[in-house]
Amino acid sequence: MSKQFDVIVIGGGPGGYIAAIRAAQLGFNTACIDEWKNGKGGPAPGGTCTNVGCIPSKALLQSSEHFEHANKHFAEHGITATDVKMDVAKMLARKDGVVKQNNDGILYLFKKNKVSFFHGRGSFVKAAEGGYEIKVDGAAEETLVGKHIIVATGSNARQLPGVPFDEETVLSNDGALRVGAVPKKLALIGSGVIGLEMGSVWRRLGADVTILEGLPTFLGAVDEQIAKEAKKAFDKQGLKVELGVKVGEVAKTQVGVTIDYTDAKGEAKKLEADKLIVSIGRVPNTIGLNAEAVGLKLDDRGAIVVDDECKTSLPNVWAVGDVVRGPMLAHKAEEEGVAVAERIAGQHGHVNFNTIPWVIYTSPEIAWVGRTEQQLKADGVKYKAGTFPFLANGRARALGDTTGMVKFLADATTDEILGVHIVGPMASELISEAVVAMEFKASAEDIARICHAHPSLSEATKEAALAVDKRTLNF
Repeated sequence: MSKQFDVIVIGGGPGGYIAAIRAAQLGFNTACIDEWKNGKGGPAPGGTCTNVGCIPSKALLQSSEHFEHANKHFAEHGITATDVKMDVAKMLARKDGVVKQNNDGILYLFKKNKVSFFHGRGSFVKAAEGGYEIKVDGAAEETLVGKHIIVATGSNARQLPGVPFDEETVLSNDGALRVGAVPKKLALIGSGVIGLEMGSVWRRLGADVTILEGLPTFLGAVDEQIAKEAKKAFDKQGLKVELGVKVGEVAKTQVGVTIDYTDAKGEAKKLEADKLIVSIGRVPNTIGLNAEAVGLKLDDRGAIVVDDECKTSLPNVWAVGDVVRGPMLAHKAEEEGVAVAERIAGQHGHVNFNTIPWVIYTSPEIAWVGRTEQQLKADGVKYKAGTFPFLANGRARALGDTTGMVKFLADATTDEILGVHIVGPMASELISEAVVAMEFKASAEDIARICHAHPSLSEATKEAALAVDKRTLNF
């Protein structure tokens, strides 16, 4: 006999597990279905983010940053460290341990909140009395019926046409996190978040890294002034980024891979590497969902079509996260998951796309919220800009990391903050103040008049807000 639920969530990534927990908190009998497996075949909820994305990449970034500091920066602090070596196997084992802690944490949260968890692949069967029939393909096949269905099946890495991932030589984000030894030469196609973060990890550990980017500009979605500052830092580190290239044939060889490409000047080039990481975006994961069985509408990219409230073409079927429109960000998925659970309960869940922060966890870190200067110019918005360099920040000097700046953009008439852009130390943490400020419609003057602890990196935020009115105090 079918098990009956008020809410069934298909997918246990950031959007899915958070939606399930919030639905349970609101009093709904809730189930979550997820098929991720750990190395022993057991459940590993958390989706791409926890298993092969946000969490493991941050673990590797931290390990590689420690290694680089020991090799290149300890001496200036009076610390002598000789013959520093990296045990890649141990680094990967630590990364796997961090992932497992997160997997186990989600399973604990399901138990705490009385969410029924089913390990397997969830798919639609048919509309049924009381909602929709969902099949769980796992160790034992189960049939569930839910009044409300939330689809949170995430996304998959996009492949180069004709060049499938083998996760040995041609790597997606998954394989990039499992490279067992430092490659002598590493090539990446795509200079987005994954490309820059993974390129940074292996460069720090000694790989000769080249990133090929098809666009003529570096980090086109980032404020141009910030992107230029970041590019200077990456160039100085030895991370080679070639812009405006056109990738041709990619061929595996006995020892690695070759990439034929045309550079920005139109000259034919060939790049040889031990490994190739392809990071050219992601595609919605709806294969195997059996959407056609119930008439669930997909767009031409395979994404589930939803309205502003994440409602699909079917009554009581919702979708959130990477599988729908909007930025493919874990925290965006979480906010949509909460909002949908609250809408099911008759509340007014809300997600403000204008105040979703973006972060690239390189060194320097890059973070931003709101509109860029080039967007404001294109829209004809009159604005004021203020910047403050970390070079003039006391805490940054003490840290020994003065690369970058904070930049504020405010409405020329009302002074309302329109965008904040940061490149530099701990940008991922500093951006939260800007998100809060923008959510409450704060002005640049509001931030400028708030007392910030001294010495702290956050003082650069205050000073950039002061710079909007051309009255910085420390620069």
